Amino acid sequence: MPTLKQRIWGWYFFDWASQPYNTLLITFIFAPYVNELIGDGAQAQSAWGFGVGAAGFIIAVFAPVLGAMADLSGNRLRWIWLFSLLYVVGAYGLWWAAPGDFNLYLTLGFFAIGMIGMEFATIFTNSMLPDLGPKEQIGRISGNGWAFGYLGGLVGLVIMLLLLAENASTGKTLIGIDPIFGLDASTREGTRAVGPLTAIWYALFMVPFFLWVRDPKPAKRSGASVLQALGDVAQTIRKLPQSPSLFAYLASSMFYRDALNGMYFFGGIYAAGVLGWSVVDVGVFGILAIITGAVFAMLGGRADARFGPKPVIRVCILVLTFVAISIVFVSRDSVYGVAVGPNSALPDITFYILGALIGAAGGVIQAASRTMMVHQANPARMTEAFGLYALAGKATSFLAPTAIGIATALSGSQQIGVSPLILLFLIGLVLLAWVKPAGDGAK
Repeated sequence: MPTLKQRIWGWYFFDWASQPYNTLLITFIFAPYVNELIGDGAQAQSAWGFGVGAAGFIIAVFAPVLGAMADLSGNRLRWIWLFSLLYVVGAYGLWWAAPGDFNLYLTLGFFAIGMIGMEFATIFTNSMLPDLGPKEQIGRISGNGWAFGYLGGLVGLVIMLLLLAENASTGKTLIGIDPIFGLDASTREGTRAVGPLTAIWYALFMVPFFLWVRDPKPAKRSGASVLQALGDVAQTIRKLPQSPSLFAYLASSMFYRDALNGMYFFGGIYAAGVLGWSVVDVGVFGILAIITGAVFAMLGGRADARFGPKPVIRVCILVLTFVAISIVFVSRDSVYGVAVGPNSALPDITFYILGALIGAAGGVIQAASRTMMVHQANPARMTEAFGLYALAGKATSFLAPTAIGIATALSGSQQIGVSPLILLFLIGLVLLAWVKPAGDGAK
């Protein structure tokens, strides 16, 4: 029987295994590659927004129902197996996004399958967090898990940049070599290998999770029906106004997490389109963001344990709001309204700094947010609660990418296109005021 320490480390390995989907596919490698294939930054940002928004809508609809079914059946591991399969299939399918035969709809379809698998598997693994220690320790555990995940994303990104992802002009990787394994740079096989690498990485590093993590909830004899789960979810949602702190937190997190995801989804495409960065340039930017994310996720976990998650979340929202405003005012021609020359490095340096802030605040706020959910949720219905948490994160998840897609399409400007993120962060900050740190049971 695995020890508690092994269970905690097994749980950490889910973050390590799954993080490359965010790091390599959503933000730093595959998204800029799609920008290169389409050839128009605004069009790529718009298409990416609509595709990600559609996947988010599917996640929002099914997340709470799946969580309720898991609570009814008492077996979360089998759901994680199922959605892990979707993750692997979706990620691997991105290999076929070849430049000479690029099918945008097929590519977005595979991407959505993998993203849905990742998000649904995360619901069930997050719901296991309170089983790993007392409430006063889960902030530190959550922060350490997120930091470990960031390190996994960093290692995957370094492998891609040094050994696989080729520059579109030179056909060489960051260290000046051809992609390994004889991959053909002319057909971008090195960059396209990001899909299989992400899939194989996940399959390999989920082994410790499945070996060491055990579901303390015994499987119940009667199978959970969809209708029963729907009924439970409907009842829970109807009763939400009776739990004002939980209600306010779900609403707050719905907006600020949507805005943060918007930054992750469009950071790579924005840098490629506005600043003219290559896939390799965006990857270096990603390394900086991930390093700050890993360091501050650990520090944030300790701040969470000392001060509680609410003040940690508030500070992070303020930092990210500043970044969202700043992004609008950084381009190849000017920085904060000050004109710069075509060869100036100031826009690049400024964007590197903003990327470090996104990594730092983004890692901390996500770790603190799942800790806060544990404080707000009913312990007997934890998986359903994290299903609602996923619903809150995805109910408007189509809003940020779709709003960015519409704003970009109407304005023809990537800078104006990302401005809706500012409003989303501010709404989340205002709603956080009604959240009780210890939940509705607190006096």
